[in-house]
Amino acid sequence: MSSKTRGASLMLGVGLMAGASVAGAQALNLYTARHYDSDEALYEAFEAQTGIEVNVLQGDSDQLIERISREGEASPADVFMTVDAARLRRAEEAGIFTAVDSRTLEDRIPEALRHPEQLWFGFSERVRVIYYDTEVYDEPPLSRYEDLSAARFDNEVCIRSSSNDYNQSLVASLIAANGLEATEIWAEGLVENMARSPQGGDTDQIRAVAAGECSLGVGNHYYWIRLATSDDPDDQAVADRTAMIFPNQDGRGTHRNIGGAGMVSGAPNAEAARQFLEFLASDEAQSLFSAGNNEFPAVQGVEPIEPLQPYADRHLDDLNVAVLGENNADAVRLMDRVGWR
Repeated sequence: MSSKTRGASLMLGVGLMAGASVAGAQALNLYTARHYDSDEALYEAFEAQTGIEVNVLQGDSDQLIERISREGEASPADVFMTVDAARLRRAEEAGIFTAVDSRTLEDRIPEALRHPEQLWFGFSERVRVIYYDTEVYDEPPLSRYEDLSAARFDNEVCIRSSSNDYNQSLVASLIAANGLEATEIWAEGLVENMARSPQGGDTDQIRAVAAGECSLGVGNHYYWIRLATSDDPDDQAVADRTAMIFPNQDGRGTHRNIGGAGMVSGAPNAEAARQFLEFLASDEAQSLFSAGNNEFPAVQGVEPIEPLQPYADRHLDDLNVAVLGENNADAVRLMDRVGWR
């Protein structure tokens, strides 16, 4: 069943799905803000293992949170899945999630990648790296996020808008590490070092570095991996001219974020939801996450796909990702004060 068919079946059959049970209709209703076609492999694998059909409704994260809230007790949603700790935090604050008591999830998902009260769990890791122009620098010109504000990098940095959740979470992690005042000073320096007004997505930052518009860019690791493994010679040329830095290896480690999910409060198919969440922590699902979007597995001991293996031993920040959501409001206000548009 295609993603479009899955989504249509959920929207047309809300009344039926809301009354479905594992023993009866054998259905799971998933509201997801992940937009990767490769996630279809996850659903198919779960269905093959359990016989539980996955009905998928895709949409923008905030729109789905609003929809679940509006549907209230009548919502057919069993699981809400999204990316970025800030979005999980918004769902948490909206009362979307209920705690899941699962030894499997406790044992397999590292403590830093799950909510302290088991409201949601991180199932894949996305790492915020720094790209650099290998024609400008023979070797990495910096080793820490903090260095991006150094005066020597004046007019050299490309980065997305402050409205981007990934950037907000990066700033939230810096607040946790260095404090609010020091992070604001850092952000002021970063804005001064921007080579252009923030624009585009993460891939656009890499392309800008490769085009010589800036010598440093910031983005998630998998965007560079996509270019490096692309069949398009132009994409390969962009990757060849650029390289990734995993910052703060000599300290707290590189900032990481997650793709995560949790059981919706009042889920009509709660047992199916628990089984689905536990499946996402399985070796099979973890490998599919990695293969589908070049993300690092959340479960220790599961090898990432081959293009990621050279980076698998990098030291990552063990800050609980829930803190990223907790610090989000401070991060947004800080970015606004320093003129990060």
